[in-house]
Amino acid sequence: MPHRQPAAARTTCRDAPRRATALTAALPAALLACAAGLAGPAAASSDDAWQAFRQQVADSCAALVTDPGEVTTEVAPFGSESYGAAIVTLASAAGTDRMICILDKATGTAELTGPLPPG
Repeated sequence: MPHRQPAAARTTCRDAPRRATALTAALPAALLACAAGLAGPAAASSDDAWQAFRQQVADSCAALVTDPGEVTTEVAPFGSESYGAAIVTLASAAGTDRMICILDKATGTAELTGPLPPG
């Protein structure tokens, strides 16, 4: 003998509009919860943590310059999702060179390009 659900547990096509309305009503709350979860890590970073990150980028990038002269760094405040970035300027008797420095956020390893062409 086949098993039958009690009448109260069965749904029919007549119930579809009521179910759709319930789902539609719940959708904005679900989307809001997801959006809050995605924003959480960025919102959780403190000003002190971002300042420490910028200092790490500046120090790591400046340490890569081996030529004599005055080194300055302009750090992108937050970098990208995976990298910190800075423009490194070296002013010396020979002139001024600008380079790009990238720091891997996961490993802390920094790399420096060669000088950018003038202009």
